[in-house]
Amino acid sequence: MFDSLKGLSAVAGLMKNQDKLKESAERVRTKMDATLVTGEAGGGAARVVVSGSMRVVEVELTNGLVLGMAADERTRALAGSLIAEAVNKGLEQAQVKLKAALDEEAKALGLEGMLPPGALGGGIGGLLGR
Repeated sequence: MFDSLKGLSAVAGLMKNQDKLKESAERVRTKMDATLVTGEAGGGAARVVVSGSMRVVEVELTNGLVLGMAADERTRALAGSLIAEAVNKGLEQAQVKLKAALDEEAKALGLEGMLPPGALGGGIGGLLGR
C-alpha cells in the first residue's frame, strides 16, 4: 500500500512539472520516429519496415511474388495475406521497442517499480500521449 502511495506521489509531482513531462514525451517520440524494425512473411517474400511510431515506412515484395500476383487470383490473395502478416510482425516488434523506451523514461522520471501494473491506464505511455 505504501509503495502505491509513493508512486502516486511521484505522479503528482510530475503533474506539477509539466515541462519535464513534455520533454520526456518528446524524447520518446523522437526516439520512436528514428527506430525502424522489419517484419517478414513467406520466407521473406513480403517484407515491411515499420517505425517505432507504428507507421509502415516501406513494403518490399520479391519479384516472384509480384509476377505471381499478375498471373492468378490465388497468388494475389496469398500476397495480401503475406503483406498483412509482415505488417503485423513489424508492428509487434515496434510495440516492443516502444514499451522499452517508455520503461526507460519511467525509470528516468523515478517511476520505475513505484506503480502497480495498469495504474496509469496503460503505463507511462498514457501520460505521454501514446
